[in-house]
Amino acid sequence: MTIVLIGPPAAGKTRLGKRLAKRLGLTFIDTDARVVADHGPISEIFADHGEPHFRALERAAVAAALCEGGVVSLGGGAVLDTDTRADLSRRRVVLLTVQPEAIAQRITGGKRPLVSDIESWKRLVAERAELYASLADYTADTSSRPIDAIVEEIAEWVEQEEGHR
Repeated sequence: MTIVLIGPPAAGKTRLGKRLAKRLGLTFIDTDARVVADHGPISEIFADHGEPHFRALERAAVAAALCEGGVVSLGGGAVLDTDTRADLSRRRVVLLTVQPEAIAQRITGGKRPLVSDIESWKRLVAERAELYASLADYTADTSSRPIDAIVEEIAEWVEQEEGHR
């Protein structure tokens, strides 16, 4: 079983993904963490080699993770790749959304090369919103509800979907 989490930066894909994997008894894979483990900090990859190079590394990490299965958290821009979108058409995809008011604290620290402040985050989300929605089988907002409630809601959806297969 593979459950893929997509969404904008700071939506909570990693934090929620770890808990969802535990709840479902699956492994958890964070594709950004894999890129960092193999190639160094994402901000440095962007600075030293540019976004296209990062996207190629990201695509390789995504393809490998999707083959392994479990709960797979994709970086916010992974869905920009056409091969990744094709791969997602055969998987259960959960879109995590978040309101701008809820992410101000989440985007501090400079770890996100395409998001430096709330305005850049809003622009990025606006550019990708339609794409995210087109790929999603299920959507959950992570702005203010307790994370465990969101995890349970998604887990119940997954289990219901499994029962219909």
